[in-house]
Amino acid sequence: MTEQQDTAAGGLTVRIGQAVMLHRAGDREEARNRLAQLWEEAGKSGDGFHRCTIAHYLADTQDDPDDELRWDLRALAEADALTGERVPSGGYRPAVRAFYPALYLSIAADRLKLGDAEAARRELGRARRAVEALGRDACGAGVRAAIERLDARLAGGPGTPGGTAG
Repeated sequence: MTEQQDTAAGGLTVRIGQAVMLHRAGDREEARNRLAQLWEEAGKSGDGFHRCTIAHYLADTQDDPDDELRWDLRALAEADALTGERVPSGGYRPAVRAFYPALYLSIAADRLKLGDAEAARRELGRARRAVEALGRDACGAGVRAAIERLDARLAGGPGTPGGTAG
């Protein structure tokens, strides 16, 4: 996104980043409230890229695993709408494609929290198939490492969170 596009969107990217920083600093409730406000604002502007980003981060602020999954699925739906054939070439498409590994990873983790290890494995497989879209930067390395950690949890034996017996 160019600086001009972000300015036109009212600095939405900056405000999303501020809400994420609040969450990472431990203020989950305030982050959730701000992201919810931004979700409403982005809905009015019709900006699917921002809605995808907001939903993805809003999922992380949820207390209920079902709500977390619902928000992650909303983020995925927004990403799918942006990468569909009706989206012109260029624009947000490359950035959204790079978001898929994290989206699938989040959904896999949600499914595991809800006790569905098979669904978690399927989503983790989707994350692995999408990693080629990630950059070779710290963010890409972080997503790759998180995929490996969740894979280890799913492959774990008895007593391992998310592991299966025998």
